[in-house]
Amino acid sequence: MPHRTHDLAALRGSIPPIITPFKRGEVDYDKYAELVTFQIEQGSHGILVNGTTSEPSTLTTAERNRLVTLAIKTTAGRVPVVAATGSQSFAESRALTDHALAEGADSLLIVTPYYIRPPQRGLIAFYLELAAGHDVPWMVYHIPGRTAVSVTLDTLKTLKDKSPHFVGIKQAVNDLGFVSECLHEFGNDFKVFVGLEELSFPMMAVGACGLMNAVGNLRPGVLAQMCEAMFAGDMATARRLHDQLLEINKAVFFDTNPIPMKYMMKKLGLLTENEHRLPMVPATAELAAKLDGVLARAGL
Repeated sequence: MPHRTHDLAALRGSIPPIITPFKRGEVDYDKYAELVTFQIEQGSHGILVNGTTSEPSTLTTAERNRLVTLAIKTTAGRVPVVAATGSQSFAESRALTDHALAEGADSLLIVTPYYIRPPQRGLIAFYLELAAGHDVPWMVYHIPGRTAVSVTLDTLKTLKDKSPHFVGIKQAVNDLGFVSECLHEFGNDFKVFVGLEELSFPMMAVGACGLMNAVGNLRPGVLAQMCEAMFAGDMATARRLHDQLLEINKAVFFDTNPIPMKYMMKKLGLLTENEHRLPMVPATAELAAKLDGVLARAGL
């Protein structure tokens, strides 16, 4: 495993979770590389591989690993690559994590194991086991709406005490108070990434360091600009950009993410087909018409 110093300062800003393009049931790796390049060209501050928006639970471990390898190769060190390596299975999480470490991912994002609904002590043991034996910065992905389990502040405290390279969370739950509590407890260097589009500006205003938002697949430049405005202390510009994104942010959740996202990407020519794997299915005609209206009003 290559040892390197980790540039934690670079781990901030807009780091969109890239969708997984499919072509006749198979992952379209060429298109994926194009999407990664598009993100860098549009000014995104990093790439998140295998986030929720990537439909990772419909991918095999080998496919997820190959996407991590491809993202690292395509970015070629220009921006950090964050690999999401969590699963409901510890064995699978271990395999995904080991691969990301071996390939040289800049950071790991590990979702709370879903479906199982473990006790907090189980979460702690799960995370500490995955964090052992390496020094790559890692974060907890907190998305109780999808996983049916929340992390408590006490759990995060234990992880911080026992794993010095635990550096933050992706917060995909409507709870600004929890963000303030984390930053109060762990200091302003604790990385909080926004995982809910509608909270982009508010969560950054209380101290989040960046965004990991699905809508970044569609409008990467605007999200990057919003982050830059926040870093420069230009709250008025950041708020204006947040307001500009309001309708499109809401549209992302007109149906299960990333169904609307993939349709809108196809409409904008970023994808040839808005294909999914079962049980995910493409947008209905009714949803498509609704999304066409959103894109038209957004000037897209």
